[in-house]
Amino acid sequence: MSFVTTSDGTEIFYKDWGPKDARPIVFHHGWPLSADDWDTQMLFFLSRGFRVIAHDRRGHGRSAQVSDGHDMDHYAADTSAVVEHLDLKNAIHVGHSTGGGQVARYVVKYGQPQGRVAKAVLISSVPPLMVRTDRSPEGAPIEVLDGLRAGLADNRAQFFLDVASGPFYGFNRPGAEVSEGTIRNWWRQGMMGSAKAHYEGIRAFSETDQTEDLKAITVPVLVLQGDDDQVVPYKNAAILQDRLIQNSTLKIYPGYPHGMHTTHADVINADILAFITG
Repeated sequence: MSFVTTSDGTEIFYKDWGPKDARPIVFHHGWPLSADDWDTQMLFFLSRGFRVIAHDRRGHGRSAQVSDGHDMDHYAADTSAVVEHLDLKNAIHVGHSTGGGQVARYVVKYGQPQGRVAKAVLISSVPPLMVRTDRSPEGAPIEVLDGLRAGLADNRAQFFLDVASGPFYGFNRPGAEVSEGTIRNWWRQGMMGSAKAHYEGIRAFSETDQTEDLKAITVPVLVLQGDDDQVVPYKNAAILQDRLIQNSTLKIYPGYPHGMHTTHADVINADILAFITG
């Protein structure tokens, strides 16, 4: 297995598939998952001649279960450690949910200054600010986020099962085509990680104001979200991302859930490919 050690001594696991001279696409997973959440996308883009890379966020998947650093600044720094280790240039960074916040912080703090990023894709992503405040009136009430923390602390295994079989993929909607394998895979990835990283990650993805990050992005960005996202309200995410990012393309999918890159991978993959090659 491949690891890179960060400046604070954290071992970050990564996958690196495809020709080393091919154009790189870097995938950033959502909470509380791992690089495995991108397997469908990685195989798709690998078959089309790209080099595909994904890493497990610190405390997630196969990366070290460190006690500290579960915040956007460390997530971005860890991404940079992987990118610099592999010497990736002209890369496309694709982030889902929390991974979208990670992409935004990485692009502004490292990718653009170093000239290593060409484009970005935000899928069902958390920026600019997920929690409800005066600046974010359409956001999630803090009571909802406190409920996530309580559920995780009380019985993480059952809580993760409930999330995967319910709102994450929209499997709680009438007439939904439920995939037991998808539910089990989500649960498997979540349970590989650290409960502390997941607990503290809730604050990272919900209470980090990334308004300035979005304003500072200058590379082209594709913003994608479903209007039936039960995890991240699209009016508080994709709509605002499109307004704040200088060079963005917005697409809202009627009826698609939060985990639409899995449930509707064929559509999402095709749209990302068109954006990359266009």
